[in-house]
Amino acid sequence: MSAKNGGGADKQQRYLEITRQIVDLVGGQDNIVASTHCATRLRIVLKDYEKIDREKLEEVDLVKGQFIAGNQLQIIFGAGLVNEIYEVFSQYTGTAGSSMADVKAEAAKKMNPLQAVIKSLSDVFVDIMPGILAAALLSGLTGVLSQWEVVESNATLFAINKLVSLASNGIFSILPLAVCYSACKRYGGKPILGLVMGAIMLDGSLANAYDAAKGLVDVQTISLFGFDIELVGFQGGIIIALMMGFVIAKLDIFFDKKIPDVVKLLFSPMCSVLISTVLLFTVVGPVGRLLSNGITNGLVWMTQNLGVLGYMVFAGVQQIIVITGLHHIFGAIEAQLLSDTGRNFLNPLMSVALMGQGGAVLGYLALNFKNNKVKELCIPSFISTLFGISEPAIFGVNLRYKFPLVAGCIGGAAAGAYAFFTDLAALGFGTTAVPGLAICDPANGGYINYIIAHLIALGVGLALTIVFGKAAAKKRA
Repeated sequence: MSAKNGGGADKQQRYLEITRQIVDLVGGQDNIVASTHCATRLRIVLKDYEKIDREKLEEVDLVKGQFIAGNQLQIIFGAGLVNEIYEVFSQYTGTAGSSMADVKAEAAKKMNPLQAVIKSLSDVFVDIMPGILAAALLSGLTGVLSQWEVVESNATLFAINKLVSLASNGIFSILPLAVCYSACKRYGGKPILGLVMGAIMLDGSLANAYDAAKGLVDVQTISLFGFDIELVGFQGGIIIALMMGFVIAKLDIFFDKKIPDVVKLLFSPMCSVLISTVLLFTVVGPVGRLLSNGITNGLVWMTQNLGVLGYMVFAGVQQIIVITGLHHIFGAIEAQLLSDTGRNFLNPLMSVALMGQGGAVLGYLALNFKNNKVKELCIPSFISTLFGISEPAIFGVNLRYKFPLVAGCIGGAAAGAYAFFTDLAALGFGTTAVPGLAICDPANGGYINYIIAHLIALGVGLALTIVFGKAAAKKRA
């Protein structure tokens, strides 16, 4: 028993020493605002990130890498170990009890306006992502089942497939409503008002937007102060829903402050909904349609006119965009693309771009296989890429040594070319790499092509990292 206790004491002492070193290397106790941890990483919010000694931080015992993302210093320790170290770190620094939400809130205060906008757009999709992923997975399942003759000939299997198909269409038929609700909630309004505005966008008395675009229905026009307004619904209007969620949230906050408490419950929601409805049909709707059409048409134009080059460029630079943090905006674009075309060709391109970085990590590992520190850093970083998380690979390895990042980008571009020639696409968004296989469009051998594309990205990224690494070593010699 005493030996066991002694071992525990030694471990605690080791973690305490690691904690002291980290505190010193991030600028001292006074520079630490908050801390928490995820499955593998210690996350710290700092007042001044310029005070970090990142080179020495890499040399701290048990540290497998570090990077800054989301205005947080994230130190990789690995599953299980990070929990034990955080317990000591949080007690030592006085940050015990900080939740992930607290840390994110503190980190958000340090974002510039552009970062804050992009982060808020990403947050809108967090609440509705489970529904989108469920629908995408079910779409893939019904797509496979529909291709089997036995499903058509067997009554029970046909019924199951029909129910799966109905389940898969649910979220997409009300996606603008869901987005408007989540946006209103995110920007500080009463969520129910977001639901109301979303319902107005999809009201059955309005001409269906898809039918109106095809000329299948007569669109009613009304005149408001001499301006003609077409009463067309906003099916597929994801960008418009985002904008309206923001508008009604800000109006709700405004009227809650200005209207006296005695009549606030009556007039604040009424004013918010009425003014938002007018703005929807006069300003936000038309502007949002132009913006949505511009984004979708631009992406479709790229694939139709730039062909394989457009795919290669996007897959080649997408992980560079991850470094800037601008990649969070792709969720809204993917949702709009799905609503307009029914297919999402961006998802597999982002996925192979990520896998190229995973291949580069393996290449760097191959070059330094005898180095235990490199193993501890590269292996968990690569495993993260398999589940759609590239930040540990990018910030922990590839960006740090530069040539693996370049090799990974080329790997992504090569796989992007394959995605073009095989017409690879997804039926949803929000997940990539191995989990992304579940939302792959099965048409034209989609599953096999998805796997091949990822193997190309991984193989090219790995091989070029070794080539570039050996070339760099020769130059140094």
